[in-house]
Amino acid sequence: MDPIPAFFNLILHFDVLLPGLIQAFGTWIYLVLFLVIFFETGLVITPFLPGDSLLFVAGSLAGVAQLNIWFLVIFLAAAAIIGDSANYWIGHSMGDRFIRGHSHFVKREYIDRTKEYFARYGSKTIVIARFIPVIRTFAPFLAGIGAMEYPRFLLYNILGGVAWVGVFVLSGYFFGNIPFIQEHFSLVVFAIIILSLVVVVQILWEVWKSGRSASGDTSCENGED
Repeated sequence: MDPIPAFFNLILHFDVLLPGLIQAFGTWIYLVLFLVIFFETGLVITPFLPGDSLLFVAGSLAGVAQLNIWFLVIFLAAAAIIGDSANYWIGHSMGDRFIRGHSHFVKREYIDRTKEYFARYGSKTIVIARFIPVIRTFAPFLAGIGAMEYPRFLLYNILGGVAWVGVFVLSGYFFGNIPFIQEHFSLVVFAIIILSLVVVVQILWEVWKSGRSASGDTSCENGED
């Protein structure tokens, strides 16, 4: 099977697949879910793993007593926090080596801007990025490269991880078993994806505008000199 359709089949039909996984793994399913969330947040190369949809479906299954809601929130929040911390330290310890090895792709100027950005807006970014697929995988890595102070990173990592897991798991717990949502789960997942993409586009637009503004200011300064 083509990997791309297989991936979307996994995402869109996670509500069908997860109950079977619960039967197959029993209580070990909590470890399986922990690892999926850990790898989705902790490794730059695995942003394609299900995150939002997994949390929502797991919460909906907790709503019908197939999973324990408190175990879910605690285990998956821990996975998200530990994953982001691992990603941060990968970026912090290997970022400069990566940059030196790919200097023709990654300019030092971009890294300096990254450091400046995380010094000014890192706290907000770490929390908001949790709710944006793909971006949440890269944000802690860039925070590590950008040398954001780890105690400050950890504080907002915890806040963002608990908020992200809590919102999606509890949404699934309270609303996931409503007949309309069960009958149109694929549409709900698409809505989550589209909403996330809208946020990504908005962030990229703001970054593009700020970049143009910064280049314009530089040009003006050069002209004055």
